[in-house]
Amino acid sequence: MQVKTKNLQAVCPICNSISNRIHSSYKRSLLDVSWGNYQVCLKISTQKLFCSNSNCKRRIFTQRLPKIAAPWARRTERLNIQLTKVGLAQGGLPGSRLTQHLGITISRQTLLRLVMKMPPPSHSVPRVLGVDDWAYRKRHTYGTILVDLETRQPIELLSDRTANTLAEWLQEHPGVEIISRDRAKAYQEGASRGCPEAIQVADRFHLLQNLAQMLEVVLNQHRTLLKNVEDDTNNCPIVEDEKIVAQPIKLPPNPVKALKLAEVRREKRKEKYDQVWALHKKGHGGKAIAHHLGIGKSTVFRYLRSPKFPERKGRSDKGHGKVSPYKKYLLERWNSGFHDTQKLYAEIKEQGYEGSYVTLARYTHRLREAQGLKPREKTSKPLPLVFEPKKSLMTVRQAVWLILRHSINQNKAETEAIELLKKQHPDLNTGISLAIDFADLVRRKQPDLLAKWLEKAESSAIRAITGFATKLKDDLDAVRNGITYEWSNGQVEGQVNRLKMLKRQMYGRASHELLKKRFLCPV
Repeated sequence: MQVKTKNLQAVCPICNSISNRIHSSYKRSLLDVSWGNYQVCLKISTQKLFCSNSNCKRRIFTQRLPKIAAPWARRTERLNIQLTKVGLAQGGLPGSRLTQHLGITISRQTLLRLVMKMPPPSHSVPRVLGVDDWAYRKRHTYGTILVDLETRQPIELLSDRTANTLAEWLQEHPGVEIISRDRAKAYQEGASRGCPEAIQVADRFHLLQNLAQMLEVVLNQHRTLLKNVEDDTNNCPIVEDEKIVAQPIKLPPNPVKALKLAEVRREKRKEKYDQVWALHKKGHGGKAIAHHLGIGKSTVFRYLRSPKFPERKGRSDKGHGKVSPYKKYLLERWNSGFHDTQKLYAEIKEQGYEGSYVTLARYTHRLREAQGLKPREKTSKPLPLVFEPKKSLMTVRQAVWLILRHSINQNKAETEAIELLKKQHPDLNTGISLAIDFADLVRRKQPDLLAKWLEKAESSAIRAITGFATKLKDDLDAVRNGITYEWSNGQVEGQVNRLKMLKRQMYGRASHELLKKRFLCPV
């Protein structure tokens, strides 16, 4: 497209004097926004002029196009804005692929350069600040995210999560009145040093998360007792409302060789557990112990949280086999009087069943036993209906969230399971009761009950509970404010999820500055 400037005078870029003395003509080629799927190139004809100021260093200058393109630019300003938006939304390589469908050819490096040239957005100092950490590389490198909780906008992305960095930022931006944070020591110290007059609020989600971790340690010490509760909960009656429960098949015991191998592995884990505690009592730190024994740091800290050796967790998918997705269909067919296992196998095979015929035959054998039929027995008399009872697993983690679930969301069976769990051991009764009381006072915002709860927790003989109470007392003001005030880090956690999406979109290779630009700048 051919374009020509009409104005025959221009302003010198050095001395700002106006000149109309034309030296010669000058042509520029500028890429513009595409028209449909067609690339548009502007062929602009403009002038070179003599500067009318004899004292100016520039004798000849080119007419500028300030609203169209920057000097020496090869693209119009509106195209640069469009490409910058694409880079912010999609990143380098995905954005480059997208622009090809828009009629523009541009490399991923150019898109990222346009993003990096964007000026940082300006934000006023927030009155209510949310602080949390984010993982640039999990368990290795962390940063800090700052969010204005009133406007729900991220305002800064710090390169680490140390107290000094947070304190420096708060000192450079005075005026913060409330700081919502998790209970990390670094953020507690940084907020106290950087803005001592601000009210610190402990996030309620992190309070309940720490409570769940404490309760998990207590339950881990009595893991074998959970099996008793699971068996009692799943002990359904044989006949219920003229229906018969299909009882589970009695599996043969594990081979002796497998049992011996499991016992050897348990002894090795027990030996590592004893070594961890022996080194810990000598004053060695968790990282040093992990390096010396050749195990993970998380394993060391998990062992140190448990005064007794923690047994291995059971499988969460116990009782779920390849027939499980088709049980509803099979029961409907069986209760309608269709008892041919081979034809049932062919029917569910068409629906995607990948198991064997023998597996299905074991299940139909259970159904026959529940109805009192012998193998291959046929009868014309009406048979009672069969249904599959719901089996509830009682792993440590499932028990924790069952206990901490709000009482209005619990049914009668779950309430009975909790009461049954309390009766298994005095420590379980104490731990569960204290955990439920703390969760209730947090949900109902009753800070007046906190001091009484701390007294009960400190008087208990359970190490995990007394340790949890001690850490609460170290940050007592923030904990009390977290129960009292409405502010929490929910919005910050949402921004962290968005940041994770941007980081993974660039395969974890983006620098801190590029992440910061894409995260903070609006699209």
